[in-house]
Amino acid sequence: MSSPLTVALVAGEASGDILGAGLMQALRAQHPDVAFVGVGGPRMEAQGLVSYFPQERLAVMGLVEVLGRLPELLARRKRLLKTLLDVRPDVFIGIDAPDFNLDLALKLRRAGIKTVHYVSPSVWAWRQKRVLKIRDACDLMLTLFPFEAKFYDDHQVAVRFVGHPLADTIPLVSDRAAARDMLNLPQEGLIVALMPGSRGGEVGRLGELFLAAADRLRSMRPGIRFVVPCASPERRAQLEQMLIGRDLPLTLLDGRSHEALAACNAVLIASGTATLEALLYKRPMVVAYSVAPLTFRVLKRLVKSPYVALPNLLAQRLLVPELLQDAATPDAMAQLLSPLLDNGDRQTEGFDAIHRTLRCDASSQAADAVLELIGAR
Repeated sequence: MSSPLTVALVAGEASGDILGAGLMQALRAQHPDVAFVGVGGPRMEAQGLVSYFPQERLAVMGLVEVLGRLPELLARRKRLLKTLLDVRPDVFIGIDAPDFNLDLALKLRRAGIKTVHYVSPSVWAWRQKRVLKIRDACDLMLTLFPFEAKFYDDHQVAVRFVGHPLADTIPLVSDRAAARDMLNLPQEGLIVALMPGSRGGEVGRLGELFLAAADRLRSMRPGIRFVVPCASPERRAQLEQMLIGRDLPLTLLDGRSHEALAACNAVLIASGTATLEALLYKRPMVVAYSVAPLTFRVLKRLVKSPYVALPNLLAQRLLVPELLQDAATPDAMAQLLSPLLDNGDRQTEGFDAIHRTLRCDASSQAADAVLELIGAR
């Protein structure tokens, strides 16, 4: 009989809730007598997490927004620390949300509690000195990508590359015809997915540009259609406003980004996790991104990586075109997308090898590493 375990987890947003739920399921499969406490969303709660406060209180993006919520965030972290020091879990797992979780991990580790961080911050790209804090705060770093693990190895941080859960769930070969049927899209003809981001600010900056690129592409490719998965009702309303006065053969979807990727011939996409999804669906893409001008100037000086898009970071070469800031014009997007509709295979031929590298049964690998760390295997 294995001895009972208490595992504390803190996930700051929806993507962390998905990772946390998968990890909890894998931990229970290997060690049935386990209790989960901390902060998470509906998926983690469905796996048995006792969440000390609602996850959405941590889901805040952007410098200005964080400043507005800082007193609340600091107070919540202080109370959470006190609670966890009283509970004394066998291990604390911070899932993403590094600004919140790493300070918490540092104090818990100093109090003798084992700490794990799941999903590396972008230390390899900018503010590399953060790796020193991570080394102090974490007994173990779990990374989704192999290039991240190499960075931690080079900086003497205990690390395990576990793979990416999306690579486990997305099939190696997707069925375009079946996806078009599910979305009631025509089997014949070219379809481009437009994915300008999941947050209001991203859609505000990129939405109009993407729709203008679609207008240009339509004049180059008569008969083309477009599909736009909307991350939330708010994003749908935002895009509906932008479509007023435009005559585009375009279908808005509520969610369903995976079906959209499976159904399309190519993607115009904002930089972020969605580019990994496009890669896993083996769809050629043009990646664009735009931030506030001041933010861009600051990042340009700080960022060490030559690439922004995940496919390029994973390939360690320019696999997919990146249009950043002023370069992200509708004309440039349309000109780069058009040839991909005929010769996309040239871009995607390296995607399968990357998919297989990331397909490691991530949740089980992460659970293995956690249980090994605390001597519960």
